[in-house]
Amino acid sequence: MGGTGAAPRGPISALVLVALLGILLGSFAGPAAAAPRTDLCSPPGVATASAAPTNLAAASSGGSDKYTTANTLPLNQIDTGRLGLANPGTISVGTLSDAPPSICVNSAGSFTGFDNELLKAVAAKLGLRIQFSGIEFASLLSNVASRRFDVGSSSITTTEDRRRTVGFTNGYDFGYFSLVVPTGSSVHGFGDLNGGTRIGVVQGTVQDDYVTNTLHLNAVKFPDFNTAYANLRTGQIEAWVAPSQQAIGAIKPGDPAAVVQNTFSLDNFVGYAVAKDNQPLIDALNSGLDAVIADGTYAKLYSDWVPRQLPPGWKPGSKAAPAPQLPDFAAIAKEHASSTPAPSAAQPSTFAQLRATFFDWSLYRKAFPDLLRTGLPNTLILAFVSGVVGTALGMLLAVAGISRTRWLRWPARVYTDIFRGLPAVVIILIIGLGIGPVVRNITHNNPYWLGALALALLASAYIGEIFRSGIQSVEPGQLEAARAIGFGYRQAMTLVVVPQGVRRVLPALMNQFIALIKDSALIYFLGLLASQRELFAVGRDLNAQTGNLSPLVAAGLCYLALTVPLTHLVNYIDHRLRTGKTTPVAPPVVEEG
Repeated sequence: MGGTGAAPRGPISALVLVALLGILLGSFAGPAAAAPRTDLCSPPGVATASAAPTNLAAASSGGSDKYTTANTLPLNQIDTGRLGLANPGTISVGTLSDAPPSICVNSAGSFTGFDNELLKAVAAKLGLRIQFSGIEFASLLSNVASRRFDVGSSSITTTEDRRRTVGFTNGYDFGYFSLVVPTGSSVHGFGDLNGGTRIGVVQGTVQDDYVTNTLHLNAVKFPDFNTAYANLRTGQIEAWVAPSQQAIGAIKPGDPAAVVQNTFSLDNFVGYAVAKDNQPLIDALNSGLDAVIADGTYAKLYSDWVPRQLPPGWKPGSKAAPAPQLPDFAAIAKEHASSTPAPSAAQPSTFAQLRATFFDWSLYRKAFPDLLRTGLPNTLILAFVSGVVGTALGMLLAVAGISRTRWLRWPARVYTDIFRGLPAVVIILIIGLGIGPVVRNITHNNPYWLGALALALLASAYIGEIFRSGIQSVEPGQLEAARAIGFGYRQAMTLVVVPQGVRRVLPALMNQFIALIKDSALIYFLGLLASQRELFAVGRDLNAQTGNLSPLVAAGLCYLALTVPLTHLVNYIDHRLRTGKTTPVAPPVVEEG
């Protein structure tokens, strides 16, 4: 009776724990009336202009520009019906969501930033629509090469290695990259880096290539810019090599970090990536780029989003395009610097930095509506669909795995070994990139349901083993007894053995469902629309908008609110199945006499 009465307290205690944690975080964060925050994914304006860096290292590789075209086709000669688009009339674009102000998702949930706004203007000149999907940079170029996306937009610095995979348009920006170190560091330039320095880069970027192949040093690789900068601020790395615009945008006044040196390469500009064999689309984009430069749209967008001085001798577009008429950014930067008081030299305490980075309650209140409106439904849909399909496939695998026929047993074992042995992200990429092009007409180049299928195939391997162990744990006498009263083998297994086996593995099944809830975050590698982001992706995009990790902690709380009650619920159900419902015992009747 004691156990039966105590079991319901599990879910309640879990919810109370989450509530107390939220209150505790709120108390850490200070009063609710926190100062409003600027959306980093919004145009900073010309007042934030910066001059060309003066602390330049030697160019990482010299040489003249040999890729910019001499001219472009007139717009009226572009046949938009022959551009090889996956969906005629619409350019599908793979982009990032966490590198403001160049590429990011704003507070309205739309993909924007200088790169993407410029691409919208180019598409408008061509009479085409744009559809953006968020993706990790590490898999962006391979998705463009396989035509999962028509265009890659991600401040992509062109390199010889990348040109072997994809084609590029003419340049629309010029990529400095910066060396960022903590205040007071002994590192004052790229020449001070050595094998003992922990150098952070974002995996797959030109900075990764520079540190590895030019400096010949080992880099600490991160999935995104915000994570890299957070590790620099907390002392986990000693230097960060980043695109200059991301470095400048990440370092806020008062941060204990600074750019100490910059470098660049004359023959590596920033362009849009396109499949190598799709020259008509490259030509069309080049024509549209020259058109927006000529009519002043480029200068307006550049001044609003990334107002910084262009390097001498370089301009965007083809060699025939006019130079954009930009403001004197150097003069504006000098005037702004002279009128802005220097920030206080006092550094915040470690606890203050921890509170500001992870426990800003104003950002929790900002994050939860987006997490609940966009992230939670997508997480639940992905987990539910993959859980149902994975459970059905898992039961088939379990039955095949214990079959007396080796032609069923062996394939089931091979399938289980493969899907349990491969990392989840590899399975997701194989399904998305392998099956995606084959079923493009069915999915309309949207991998959302392919991601759910990949999760289901992954889960089925584990669920199959869970079912198999549960079925085989049932005493052989149960099957023998069923056969003795006239049941056939299949009927005995279906009605007697399997139900008992399933009941015994309910906790393990729930653990697998909880893992599916968390693994749904990996679908982002396939590229999703803004409306399809799950909890972690929404939290990360808000992290990019604010430069703060509190939205990611808020996403973590949502995961806790989902998984902890589920864990206690299945424990309660398991307890009731094993012990049954307790029947109250009437008190004994005492006879008077």
